[in-house]
Amino acid sequence: MRVNALLPLSGLIGTALAACPFADPSALGRRAEGGEVDARERLKEVEVDDAGQYMTTDFGGNVGEQFSLKAGNRGSTLLEDFIFRQKLQHFDHERIPERVVHARGAGAHGIFTSYGDWSNITAASFLSAEGKQTPVFVRFSTVAGSKGSADTARDVHGFATRFYTDEGNFDIVGNNIPVFFIQDAIRFPDLVHSVKPSPDNEVPQAATAHDSAWDFFSSQPSALHTLFWAMSGNGIPRSYRHMDGFGVHTFRLVTEDGKSKLVKWHWKTKQGKAALVWEEAQVLAGKNADFHRADLWDAIESGNAPSWELAVQLVDEEKAQAYGFDLLDPTKFLPEEFAPLQVLGEMTLNRNPTNYFAETEQISFQPGHIVRGVDFTEDPLLQGRLYSYLDTQLNRHKGPNFEQLPINRPVSGVHNNHRDGQGQAWIHKNIHHYTPSYLNKGYPAQANQTVGRGFFTTPGRTASGYLNRELSATFDDYYTQPRLFFNSLTPVEQQFVINAIRFEASHVTNEQVKKNVLEQLNKISNDVAKRVAVALGLEAPQPDPTYYHNNVTRGVSIFNETLPTIATLRVGVLATTKGDSLDKAKALKEQLEKDGLKVTIVAEYLASGVDQTYSAADATGFDAVVVAEGAERVFSGKGAMNPLFPAGRPSQILTDGYRWGKPVAAVGSAKKALKSVGVEEKEAGVYAGVQDEVVKGVEEGLKVFKFLERFPVDGDDDEE
Repeated sequence: MRVNALLPLSGLIGTALAACPFADPSALGRRAEGGEVDARERLKEVEVDDAGQYMTTDFGGNVGEQFSLKAGNRGSTLLEDFIFRQKLQHFDHERIPERVVHARGAGAHGIFTSYGDWSNITAASFLSAEGKQTPVFVRFSTVAGSKGSADTARDVHGFATRFYTDEGNFDIVGNNIPVFFIQDAIRFPDLVHSVKPSPDNEVPQAATAHDSAWDFFSSQPSALHTLFWAMSGNGIPRSYRHMDGFGVHTFRLVTEDGKSKLVKWHWKTKQGKAALVWEEAQVLAGKNADFHRADLWDAIESGNAPSWELAVQLVDEEKAQAYGFDLLDPTKFLPEEFAPLQVLGEMTLNRNPTNYFAETEQISFQPGHIVRGVDFTEDPLLQGRLYSYLDTQLNRHKGPNFEQLPINRPVSGVHNNHRDGQGQAWIHKNIHHYTPSYLNKGYPAQANQTVGRGFFTTPGRTASGYLNRELSATFDDYYTQPRLFFNSLTPVEQQFVINAIRFEASHVTNEQVKKNVLEQLNKISNDVAKRVAVALGLEAPQPDPTYYHNNVTRGVSIFNETLPTIATLRVGVLATTKGDSLDKAKALKEQLEKDGLKVTIVAEYLASGVDQTYSAADATGFDAVVVAEGAERVFSGKGAMNPLFPAGRPSQILTDGYRWGKPVAAVGSAKKALKSVGVEEKEAGVYAGVQDEVVKGVEEGLKVFKFLERFPVDGDDDEE
């Protein structure tokens, strides 16, 4: 281990004029076997391999450290035991403060490949040539919950991307929802305080179904738009792989000659969008709190690397207010009808982290990580984030040198006059660390638009006006876009939003807050307000039609599209160890796996070929449920009463799969199982017959993913 552990030090000793071992831009061009850039190449120099090595102290001496030094076998531990002290002290300091928001997350390395030379819209180097590859790291997360909360809590989901470009690090620090709750960053502490657990009892965790959250939402109407997105399937995605990403803010792209356009960043999933349903997400939170983490890891490990396309919406600067709202308002999104998406490249996440803490936990995203060819706008939320994210990292890492951590180091090299501080890793040879200086021959030299390919602010940007503490009047419409979003959903998706608001608001105990909620909802839709009022037992308000309209837009529905690929989706095959059911289940598994599906055979105990027991299984683990021929015996009679699993568990798996909109099927005689739980064979998403027919049906059903016909909509039970 000592040889490998010295590698980073030897690189540092070789630093000249602040050059670092990661400063070689040609590293971007290194190809792993197969012709692609290795997503983790820059980190290999700091990897430590313990194989075949003796245990050492942090300062390199071989030791044994399983017994502390004592005065006799039964005596006190001695203060001089430096081995004990170092081991315990390091352990006591292993954790850094978790993120205040986005604490719960998972990440992966990958490669971004530009589809073309986009120098006509930006001077950004990573978009300067067709086929140019740039290493990336992406961290997905929830927002409100602590590091130990469940993945499937209803929440906005973080989608932060680091490009390790040959001209510095560039971060798109976004979410899976294109808008945010507030318009001015000074309100961010208020938002977060309202959605976090109550300070008296630390309840509830990773949830907004409580008084303070809805008090804020109903008092701060700018929050309503994001709230509607979060109450839809966007708040409970099937996986990180099945959600889009957005930069949220409006930025600028700037060409070499200083021409600029406003830009909205988009990540479009190539796996297709998919979501859970609320009860399914709740059960998952208890059964498998790590569901999203494990899904991302397993997909990459199995060779099914997820991909997204990077797209932009471009708008002329003078059209910032041309569409009925202000593009600087982060609570508004730009409908695709006004500015079509232009796809620039593709990102593929193909390498899992080697160490979660060193990579996923320590990566330090900032909107202020920006490169030549990209510039900020005057979006007041963005302006505040530029300060807040840097300050957060200073707090987490107790100093300014967090950028030197391997996961944060740029591949382009670092040359400046910043010195010392806690955790300083570089050994700088330049002793004249100030500018200007004759003694250091003017290095590091100043770069700008025309010299040294430096970052430059958009030429012509101006700022003027009286100092004030107010938002622009162009930000004042809080209701038109939430209604546009709601109008654009399918009726069942609209019902999901209604049901989610009912669930959350019904946990509110203050009657006035409930009434405030209805008042704000009514400004979006009287229909929504009335339907929520019914569940709260309150009188429905009269219509407030100022912002009512019937406009719709595209691209916001999750369930209205079929998936382009079903690879990695999970199928549960329910079998029994009795008779030949297990052999038939194995044949079924083999056929389903030909299309990349992950198939789990479930039976009473772990016999040969059984992947999971009924006692450990439930419908949340599968995207489709199939009953193998012969397994019908565990669905009724004595077969359903078995000490190896909770009573009725096979029926529960099939019933829950059906209730949650999943494809369900039965082969041959197993169709009796469908009948036993009240599922009709002719319903959409239900398949019964010989094995080939069932396999074909299940695969087609998985593309649909959720069969919305099974979910009731308000009015369905009204009497004629």
